[in-house]
Amino acid sequence: MKPIIRAFFDEPTNTVSYLAADPKTKRAAIIDPVLDYDHRSGKAATKSADAILEAAAAEGFTVDWVLETHAHADHLSGAPYIKLKTGAKVGIGEHIREVQRIFRPVFNATDLKGDGSEFDHLFKDGERFPLGELEVEVLYVPGHTPADVAYKVADAVFVGDTLFMPDYGTARADFPGGSARSLYRSIKKLFELPPETRLFMCHDYKAPGRDHYAWETTVAEERAKNPQVKDGVTEVEFVAMREARDATLAAPLLLMPSIQVNIRAGKLPPAEANGVRYLKIPVRLVA
Repeated sequence: MKPIIRAFFDEPTNTVSYLAADPKTKRAAIIDPVLDYDHRSGKAATKSADAILEAAAAEGFTVDWVLETHAHADHLSGAPYIKLKTGAKVGIGEHIREVQRIFRPVFNATDLKGDGSEFDHLFKDGERFPLGELEVEVLYVPGHTPADVAYKVADAVFVGDTLFMPDYGTARADFPGGSARSLYRSIKKLFELPPETRLFMCHDYKAPGRDHYAWETTVAEERAKNPQVKDGVTEVEFVAMREARDATLAAPLLLMPSIQVNIRAGKLPPAEANGVRYLKIPVRLVA
């Protein structure tokens, strides 16, 4: 039995969120939801999350989980809002603790314990849990960050930022704790799945020559067509390519606000004495 999957594309952040459900019991999970955030004004809204919730309600789904593939650096998570509206639990890979420990001093986030307790559940590699009568398997796929996981539901795998479409390539691996070598090995782990396994991306940016967004492919297509990591590309070649390419990339526009929020399971930093919550931007003078 295959899950029902609905995709929701947020063009401002090029993010794909998913609603995945068991067709028999109608128990559902929402994967990588987006909070609409205007960086210029500091205003946030829930239009994207509401669209997913409306779709779930229209199909009679009960949302049991919000599943994060990692602490995103390009969008703020809508997880707390969905939890508020549905009572769903928020889960992420257990290595989020490492990401919290890396960024806690960067933002002087003294409210963070560093043990992942801001989330309702921390998944271990290989852990399995029910989604109605379907089973979700957690796959640890570090590299983009040290804490990435993918979620496998029957023949579908939600890969987060580990892979992009076959005509675009792979994720960057230069964030703190990231590793091009680990990323290569994580991708090869995914490539060991059956060729017909469907892979669902978390982002798409329209590869050169493609005039539409796309986010679903297969293991077979990635292995045959992805120029950065297709069959025959060695680990040494991949690491050299990835590290050289990453050295030319600018930081994501929403890196600073996203990390602060997402390592807190999507919650904003605590309010200060005046009752206002602030997102910090560390400033460094460079020669």
